[in-house]
Amino acid sequence: MIRIKEKIGYGLGDTASNIVFQVVINFLMIFYTDVFGISAAAVGTLMLVVRLFDAITDPVMGGIADRTNTRWGRYRPYMLYTSIPYAILAVLAFTTPDLEQSGKLLYAYVTYALLMTIYTAINIPYSALGGVLTDDPKERTSIQSFRFAMAMAGGAIVTSSFMPLVEYFGGEEGNRVVGYQYAMGTLSVLAVGCFLLCFFSTRERVQPPANEKKTNMLQDLWSLRGNKPFVLVVTAAFFLLILTAMRSAAAPYYMTYVLEREDLTSFFLTSGMIAALIGALCTNFISQRVCKVGFFKFGCLMIVVTHLLLYVLPGDYLWLCYAAFVLANFCQMIVVPINFSMVADTADYGSLKTGKKIMGMSFSAHLLVIKLGLAVGGALTGWLLSYYGYVANQAQTEESLAGIMIIFAGIGVIVGALMWVVMYFYTLTDDRMVHVHQEMEQQRSA
Repeated sequence: MIRIKEKIGYGLGDTASNIVFQVVINFLMIFYTDVFGISAAAVGTLMLVVRLFDAITDPVMGGIADRTNTRWGRYRPYMLYTSIPYAILAVLAFTTPDLEQSGKLLYAYVTYALLMTIYTAINIPYSALGGVLTDDPKERTSIQSFRFAMAMAGGAIVTSSFMPLVEYFGGEEGNRVVGYQYAMGTLSVLAVGCFLLCFFSTRERVQPPANEKKTNMLQDLWSLRGNKPFVLVVTAAFFLLILTAMRSAAAPYYMTYVLEREDLTSFFLTSGMIAALIGALCTNFISQRVCKVGFFKFGCLMIVVTHLLLYVLPGDYLWLCYAAFVLANFCQMIVVPINFSMVADTADYGSLKTGKKIMGMSFSAHLLVIKLGLAVGGALTGWLLSYYGYVANQAQTEESLAGIMIIFAGIGVIVGALMWVVMYFYTLTDDRMVHVHQEMEQQRSA
């Protein structure tokens, strides 16, 4: 059994990651269009191009992490090495230089690409760390539930404080250029502290087999294609992150132009984060008593229902829209920690079949697919806003409002159904994982 203190300490790593991540997915799009001053279509293309670059960096980082050998372990040291560069690059990404349009676009590409690269360097080892704290499937789900509860706590800090910090640092003249930069700097300092606490409060217990096969990074990556449960898990993650990217990026537009209550943006988003935190904790409690595979499918169906409700509710019904938004966040966080715990299970299953445990590479491929989902979701958001005629800082047409609703809520109905179909074919139930670990123990004994 892993102590709650260590689970919380591990979760602080995702508090740190999510402080920056939630600013990026909730506010970077509107920062680029309404403050930085580039078009929605250009932002959509930028997000897609930069995330495609991760197709190179993610597997490389997974291979490096799996081959790291220090007195602190394979994965923990990266919390120490990369936290400060991560914070610095986050601030640079929300800095507006005094450049011409082409220079600004180039600056946005460079700083966003560097931020995503350093995110890879810290988040892949962090994710893999959760798979080597224990090899017990239910404890892994519990660890991931605490992780995402702490992640949502970080998200709540962002949604409740970021725009007030922007206004505070922007001063009486409302200088949003300065406000965004200093707000991101303040939160980045907090993120560094959380990463360091994660480093000092965790311990790697699951060691690689003594007779582990020697392979190169390409062989490790290629071996994942034959791991059917892994392929299903990352496919579900891809769809899930399209939803996350689109709904998060569209939320400020929804609040400003559909509900016409920009003043309630922080309140809505913070409430959503708190609901997601409660969802993660409920997942920890319920997954100890039921099979997580069935619980995941239930979560997918609830995503469909809550987003359908959110889509059909008119903006005049403010508090019903609020309730639907809160429920949608709660239901989404049922499936997120389970999906991440499944990655570690598929790595164990792959180890049984191939003789090599590639926890870091498994999580790097998982993160790569997540980033591709974010890229596709971010690109679709920008392109659809442009397609439906969105014009920054102006009253929107009926067509552009309909486009915002499709991005914000309609996509959730489609994605929830697709995830349920994918996971219908997933076979690594809790009972099956007990047999997998028994077979692994027999191999070690032999």
